[in-house]
Amino acid sequence: MKNKPVFAVLAFLLSAPAFAAKAPSEPVSIVAEKQLAQLKSNIGIFEKNVEIVHGKRKIKADRLEVHRREDLGENAELLVATGNPAIFQETQIDGSILKASAKEVRYDVTNRLLTIKGDAEISQAGQKINAEVIVYDMEKQLISAERGEASQSRVRTILVPEQKKPAKEQGKS
Repeated sequence: MKNKPVFAVLAFLLSAPAFAAKAPSEPVSIVAEKQLAQLKSNIGIFEKNVEIVHGKRKIKADRLEVHRREDLGENAELLVATGNPAIFQETQIDGSILKASAKEVRYDVTNRLLTIKGDAEISQAGQKINAEVIVYDMEKQLISAERGEASQSRVRTILVPEQKKPAKEQGKS
């Protein structure tokens, strides 16, 4: 394979990192040490050692809020995971693991928008983006990373050159 342009690599890094599953019938399992429900406001709160598993996706956090917004439709949900850090990971089709971590991982299911902030990092197969805030709009395939207003650190992207297979292995694919 030839080297991919930077934007193609960044789009690949974040190709499907959320709960807008192609197979919505998959169950979502949430375990925690404590669960609360604010019935009037349609908010579920899970605290202490929270783990969510949905197919090949997993989130680990100290706290998770699930906001259900009926005014926006049947599947209008906002997931807000916080931790030190909160971690999102998904096993990709090629077996690699896409991993996102930050103090806050926010996924707007309706708008297919993933926002990670507070020492945010997304990585896959050695490729990595670090910033204070990273936003991925899945519909537009748009990635935005920026330093925080109070931060002196700049956005950092690490791209690892693709390794060529030895001539013997290239014919075996």
